[in-house]
Amino acid sequence: MPQFRVVTDPDDPAVAPFRAIKERDLVGREGLFIAEGETVLRAFVRDALERVVSLLIDPKRRDKLEDVFASLPEDVPVHFADQAVLDSIAGFHLHRGVLAVGRKPQPVAANALLAGLPARAVVLVLCGIANHDNIGGIYRNAAAFGADAVILDADCCDPLYRKAIRVSVGAALSVPTARLGRGEDIADLLANTGFEALALSPSASEVLARLKPAPRTAVLLGAEGPGLSPDVMARARTVGVPMAKGFDSLNVATTSGIVLHHLRFAEV
Repeated sequence: MPQFRVVTDPDDPAVAPFRAIKERDLVGREGLFIAEGETVLRAFVRDALERVVSLLIDPKRRDKLEDVFASLPEDVPVHFADQAVLDSIAGFHLHRGVLAVGRKPQPVAANALLAGLPARAVVLVLCGIANHDNIGGIYRNAAAFGADAVILDADCCDPLYRKAIRVSVGAALSVPTARLGRGEDIADLLANTGFEALALSPSASEVLARLKPAPRTAVLLGAEGPGLSPDVMARARTVGVPMAKGFDSLNVATTSGIVLHHLRFAEV
């Protein structure tokens, strides 16, 4: 069982990693991240137990989490703090009453990650997506439809930001991920690792519903508004999801779900 302790002083050094969450989320946590909520905690413990550092819990949640505590290593402390103390530590009202500090995984090179995937694989390549809600939604879809990996370009936001993890329902903690370096060539990377690049665009002439995917398929998604760059589009197979008359496009997270659903069942 883990180490249980009660915290009554918000300035207790043992809970320093949980202090002033919003401010510290903005400046970075030096290889650590915050996960929030019971559902996310359960996903974290299930999928990445070795990266759990410590927990801060409202005692009212204890009974519901006894099975989670039982699975924790002995060296992981579980701090209990009443709501007022919890809010003072976090710096805002924490109505979910459950926080965890986690250790980020070591970075993986994108070419190594892609090269090591099976002969039949689907990956998402995200370009310039800086909205944490969209990143979280995409990771949730990636997990739900069995995507093998997510590749982020240098302009994407951090999928291990607290809000992104929460929106992903913890999927951001488990889907294999790599980040491209600034200026790294996406098209060359995919070609060299045997992936066909599918660029999603409202202006594409090819319709997703009629697409027969290659054994190794990479779905390229750009930020809402600017979309994918002309260079990336020119070196990929462009595919679209037709809209009703007068409507332009879907939210990028919604698009990822539709595309992954099609690719999953097109393989059957």
